[in-house]
Amino acid sequence: MRVIQASLHRTPPGPAPQGTAPLIHDLLWAHATLADGLEHIRPRPTEQGLDLFLFVRAHSDASALQQMRTLLNRADTPIAAHGFTVAAP
Repeated sequence: MRVIQASLHRTPPGPAPQGTAPLIHDLLWAHATLADGLEHIRPRPTEQGLDLFLFVRAHSDASALQQMRTLLNRADTPIAAHGFTVAAP
């Protein structure tokens, strides 16, 4: 298992509102496919938004990174609808 860290920044800048971490957690699960290899998601609030720790089944770090980029790209529009932009993992 590999761990990929990604960041979601608030627009406008600032901490994530209360209750956003579980919402983003569920949103990512709703957009995940078996091919993504996602095992666990741990969102953590930051001063800029949320850090995501994505636990992934993958053969290499490069593969895990690409799998999570694919997932985050797929979920980009709904993430933006909740006031976040995805920073490159």
